[in-house]
Amino acid sequence: MSSIAASIPDQLPLARIETVTFYKRDELTTDLICCDVEIAGRIRFFHEEQEGWDALLTHLEKLPGFRRDWRDTVMPPPFARNQFTAFEQPDKVT
Repeated sequence: MSSIAASIPDQLPLARIETVTFYKRDELTTDLICCDVEIAGRIRFFHEEQEGWDALLTHLEKLPGFRRDWRDTVMPPPFARNQFTAFEQPDKVT
């Protein structure tokens, strides 16, 4: 299992983040909470079992307008993908 680097603020500068999307992946007997962070059109993938997940969430929550209620949409019901965009740069909205 890989870990999320301690230097996450350097790797994911808040001013460059375009979107943050959370969703679940069905892992047969459990769900895996995942997060995609888009910067410059490239997607960085993270998941809750990685060491540093909590630090990543703390960092992302500093984004202006970040939806901290993402869990309410993503978590229930079990085994459904439930994708939710918690942050999107205003100029990126279509």
